Amino acid sequence: MVTLREGLMLEDGGVISLVGAGGKTSLMFRLAHELARAGEAVLTTTTTKIYEPRPEQSQHLIVSGSLPGLLEAARAALKNHHHCTAAAAKIADQRKLRGYPPDFIQAIWNSHVFRWIIVEADGAAGRPLKAPADHEPVIPDCTSRVVGIVGLKGAGRPLMDRWVFRKEQFCQITGLASGAKISEDAIIASLVHVNGIFRNAPAGAVRIVFCNQADDPQNLALGQCIGRKLTMSMKSGLSRVVIGQTLFDPPILEIYDLNVKSDYETQPKRRR
Repeated sequence: MVTLREGLMLEDGGVISLVGAGGKTSLMFRLAHELARAGEAVLTTTTTKIYEPRPEQSQHLIVSGSLPGLLEAARAALKNHHHCTAAAAKIADQRKLRGYPPDFIQAIWNSHVFRWIIVEADGAAGRPLKAPADHEPVIPDCTSRVVGIVGLKGAGRPLMDRWVFRKEQFCQITGLASGAKISEDAIIASLVHVNGIFRNAPAGAVRIVFCNQADDPQNLALGQCIGRKLTMSMKSGLSRVVIGQTLFDPPILEIYDLNVKSDYETQPKRRR
């Protein structure tokens, strides 16, 4: 079974920013658990807002707007747990946490307390697809991996608020009219457009697409189509397409490495 660590090309530690829609939170905590099981210190957090984690998602929550306070609490927690979640404050009556600005994430990283920091860098209001607003996503400059998530359950649906967060921006990026069927090409446009879900990614960060919700044959086929089409795009700026299912095992079903030359190399690298 291919691990998330292998699929997302994670090696020596770093800051990972998750953007897009259709499974950011589930991917964040599943990846954190995998890295923590390897004995590595992991912080999950956000630059926007997230729901308070359930105990099975994160056993140790730190709420502190102070860097010294956060680091002191983290050092104590890491004696017993390899994974912490942190936020600046609780948002009253929403069960949500307010995150940290990018420079605060940089300061946490500079402290060397954590080997991995996983950042949920935008919101999607529970929809499987999205396009960013002008202020999104909020990606720290210290990010080494940006993972753009798309929910395959949105493919083939009408372009409506029910399926797409920030529908108007999605229309502008993809050229689709409101109510039109969301095609694989429209999802690809949301990934490669300059104002798509990877906007604001640091120039040196590796960009990886995670096509989530491939938990039935139809969605898997949609993900495969996206992967194959992106292998033919030599100027996408993307390094890899991962087809997966964050709520099930195995979490990764196929991998497509991009900008390769031979017909053989454009085939999926691994299958379950």
